[in-house]
Amino acid sequence: QVQLVESGGGLVQVGGSLRLSCAASGGTFSSYAMGWFRQAPGKEREFVAAINWIGDDGYYADSVKDRFTISRDNAKSTVYLQMNSLKPEDTAVYYCTVCQAPFSTNWRPKEGPYDYWGQGTQVTVSS
Repeated sequence: QVQLVESGGGLVQVGGSLRLSCAASGGTFSSYAMGWFRQAPGKEREFVAAINWIGDDGYYADSVKDRFTISRDNAKSTVYLQMNSLKPEDTAVYYCTVCQAPFSTNWRPKEGPYDYWGQGTQVTVSS
């Protein structure tokens, strides 16, 4: 079983930046694809970004492309989400998730499958 703990959320003004972190424990992090999703109040959870096991391919929702960057540090078993030029519509709880299929076998960035989820971290963008 993989445990995921997100951090780095908070309150930021429009146009500001935040960096979310997701620390993983258990399993073999370096062989897993990772993803970030978010859920705003009254809305369904939506895909934000994902990264393959080796870290050389990032995938993004159109709404965050060119503003957010996903990266990973396999030595630290951590995945990051750098969020720049934040907008009020980015306000949501952000969740980290993991696909345990080794080396991203049969994994698709948006659809997964994803096996475990973190508890989420709140991001609030104020205008």
